[in-house]
Amino acid sequence: MRKFEHALSRLDPNAPDFAEQSARIQAERQSYELEECRQRAEKYPNDLQIRFDLGELYFKTGNINEAISEFQKAQNNPHRRIQAMGYLGQCFARRGMNDIAARTLQNAIKEKLTFDDEKKELIYALGCVLEKTGKKEEAIEQFKLIYETDIGYKDVAARVDAFYSGQ
Repeated sequence: MRKFEHALSRLDPNAPDFAEQSARIQAERQSYELEECRQRAEKYPNDLQIRFDLGELYFKTGNINEAISEFQKAQNNPHRRIQAMGYLGQCFARRGMNDIAARTLQNAIKEKLTFDDEKKELIYALGCVLEKTGKKEEAIEQFKLIYETDIGYKDVAARVDAFYSGQ
């Protein structure tokens, strides 16, 4: 990983091919990271933290089916359960399985007791999924939950304001 960081730091930002070279190095880094994590998962198949990490890498690279498989395993890790469920919800949403995505996100929200940034992200994701399915009233209720405690979170203020100005 240091090799890739070093290569990126040595690039000249003023060079005409900077973006191209930077993208190439980032892609090589991502490929290396994914392969290294796959190997660790094969070596330690019961390590649920590695499963979570592999799921994240698959998610970032757009391998949604593989990510779903890894996050389903990783949700058995009590330290990563809610995060894994959040990712699962996002994966299902990307696959167009919005009903499963909503149910998964709702379950994660129920398990998350404190109203912190992680819970806000889960509620926001649920609101977006509900909005995609045409359930505008239910979606806006999710955004209002966040608005009540954090008006500056993502685009929640704009969404809630648009809802009220439309009535």
